[in-house]
Amino acid sequence: MAYDEQLAEELRERLAGVDGKVTEKKMFGGLGFMVDGNLAVAASGRGGLLVRTDPADVDEVLALPGTEVMEMRGRSMPGWIFVAPEELGGEADLDAWVARALAFVATLPAK
Repeated sequence: MAYDEQLAEELRERLAGVDGKVTEKKMFGGLGFMVDGNLAVAASGRGGLLVRTDPADVDEVLALPGTEVMEMRGRSMPGWIFVAPEELGGEADLDAWVARALAFVATLPAK
């Protein structure tokens, strides 16, 4: 499955005003958005959204509907959350996930 082009466009719109350099890169079958070289969010190749979060917040984040820890080749990826497409129905939902990702990547050094 290819990533959701509409979701990618909505991510572009939300990241347009971000302080820092925003770049896009095709990866994991999806389209990732990096801020100052740090991957923040991605339109997933399986639909839905990948969100970079503080690994310390995993219990709080997984309590939200439609979320799961991202796995790659059978390994959990701490700090990466998959959000199911049905949980991205409203603009406020996507805004909240993007804000969470940006808050975390702002704590990381630029690459």
